[in-house]
Amino acid sequence: MNIRQLREHPLILPYFLPEFILAISWGLLIPVLPLYATQFGASYAVVGLLLGGEALGMLLGDVPAGLWMRQLGTKPTMLLGGAGAVLTTATLFWAPSIGVAIGLRMLAGFSRAMYSVARHAYLATAAAQGARGRAFSFAGGLQRIGSFFGPAAGGMLAASLGLRSTFLAFGALGLAALGAMAIYAPVTDTPAERQSASAALRLMGQTAVAHYRVLLNAGAGQILAQVIRAGRSAIIPLYAADVLGLDVTAIGLIVSLSSAVDMLLFYPAGLLMDRFGRKAAIVPSFTIQAVGMALVPLTAGFGSLLGAATLIGIGNGIGSGSMMTIGADLAPKETRGEFLGIWRLIGDAGSSGGPLLVGQVSQLFALPAAALVLALAGLGAGLVFALSVPEPMRGRDPKVT
Repeated sequence: MNIRQLREHPLILPYFLPEFILAISWGLLIPVLPLYATQFGASYAVVGLLLGGEALGMLLGDVPAGLWMRQLGTKPTMLLGGAGAVLTTATLFWAPSIGVAIGLRMLAGFSRAMYSVARHAYLATAAAQGARGRAFSFAGGLQRIGSFFGPAAGGMLAASLGLRSTFLAFGALGLAALGAMAIYAPVTDTPAERQSASAALRLMGQTAVAHYRVLLNAGAGQILAQVIRAGRSAIIPLYAADVLGLDVTAIGLIVSLSSAVDMLLFYPAGLLMDRFGRKAAIVPSFTIQAVGMALVPLTAGFGSLLGAATLIGIGNGIGSGSMMTIGADLAPKETRGEFLGIWRLIGDAGSSGGPLLVGQVSQLFALPAAALVLALAGLGAGLVFALSVPEPMRGRDPKVT
C-alpha cells in the first residue's frame, strides 16, 4: 500500500482525517495545562496529580474498554470514548477548584482509554496485515504532527484569549472531528451478544491466560519501550536546565528539532515494518534511542545535547506506530478487544512509569544516572523483542487481515 492507496482506502481515509484534527486539538493543551494547574495555587505535588490525572484515568479505563467494545462494537466505543474525553476536557474551562479539575482529568483519561483501545482495534480490522505497519505508523505520525504544531497554536490562543479559552477551542475542534468520524467512518464489526459483567470478566481472564506467554514476553518489551519513550520528555529539558544551565529558548529549540526529526520518519517506519518485518523497525528503534540516551550524560553544551536528542528522535521516529502494530498482529481475532485492552494497560503502565522513574532516580542519585537507567530500558526493549518475541510477519500472507 503506497500513499495513494492509503488515501483511497475506504476505511482508513474517513478515520485519518478526523484523527489529524484530534491530534492537533490535543497538541493545543501541551503548553496550557501546566500553567492552568498552577493557577489554583496548590502545591507541586497536587499540581503533579492534575497533570498525571489523565494517565491514571487511562490505566483504569484500558481493561473496561476492551470489555465494552465487545458489547457496543468498535466504532461506537471509539466515538463514545472520544466524546467523553473531549467533553470532560473542555469542562476544565468551568472547573472551580483543583479537586474538580483533577476529577475531570481522570474522567478524560478513562474515556480516552476507550477511544484508544477501540481505535487500535478499528485500524487492525481496516488494514490488511501487509499494510498494517504503514497504517499504524501513519497514526503515530499524526500524533507527532499534532504534538509539533499544536503547542504553538495553543500558546498563541492562550496569550490572546486567556488560558481557559484553549479548552473551549479544544472542545469545538474535537467534537467536529468526532462528528465527521461518526458520519463517514464505516462500521467494521457488529456488537456481540450482550454478556453479564461476570461473563465479560471471565472472558478477559481467559484471554490473559490463553495468551500469557506472548503478553509476558512482548508486554515486558513494551513496558521498557514506553519507559524510555516517556522518560525522554522529562530527562532532556531537566538535564539541559539543571546540569548544562541552558535557557528556555535553547531547551525549546532542542526539543523542537528532535521532534521534527521524529515526525518526519513515520512513513519510512511503516515501510520498514511491512517490507522487512516488525522487528526490523522495533529493535533498531530502541537500540538507537538507548545509545542516544547514554550519550546525554557525556554532553557538555547546546550542540552536543542537540546531537544526542536528535539521535533519540531518529530512533523514536523509526519506531513510529510499532507498539500498536505488533499489538494488533499478536491479538487473536476472536478476542481482539480483550487482548488489546490488556495490551494498552501494559503500555500505559510503562508510559506512566517513565517520568516517575526519572524523578525517583534523579532524587536518589543524579540526572545523569536517570539517563543511564533510561538507556538500559531502551536496550532491554530491543533485546526482549529481538530474542523473546516471534516475528509476526514470518510466513504470513501480507494480504491477510
